[in-house]
Amino acid sequence: MTGGRLGGRIVGMPVLLLTTTGRRSGRSHHVGLTYVPHGSGYAVIGSNGGASNHPDWLLNLRASPRAAVQIRDRTSLVQAREAAGAERHRLWEMAAAAYSGYDAYRKRSGRKIPVVILEPLSGLYERS
Repeated sequence: MTGGRLGGRIVGMPVLLLTTTGRRSGRSHHVGLTYVPHGSGYAVIGSNGGASNHPDWLLNLRASPRAAVQIRDRTSLVQAREAAGAERHRLWEMAAAAYSGYDAYRKRSGRKIPVVILEPLSGLYERS
């Protein structure tokens, strides 16, 4: 996807490249997202920059939860699920501690911003 050039940090948080399948087109869509580690996977925030609507990548994952995540030169296949309850609260707090903009997005959006967990599918990965 990026030949291993993806990596680094944005707003002090690590970045991954998420590839989803378009819910209408069936085509691959790529988006760079900040994340917090969660077990062997990652948690990403569906803030959409504080917009009142959910980001397309989230809607794509709701329609087809299997996706790919690339960090540096490693691509992993993942299964997405939305966090709920105490798990969601804990991950939200971790993300908001890493980037204070998430709390501003929450206030501006007028919606409960989803926290999505991307769990690696057992041992499935490839080198880019």
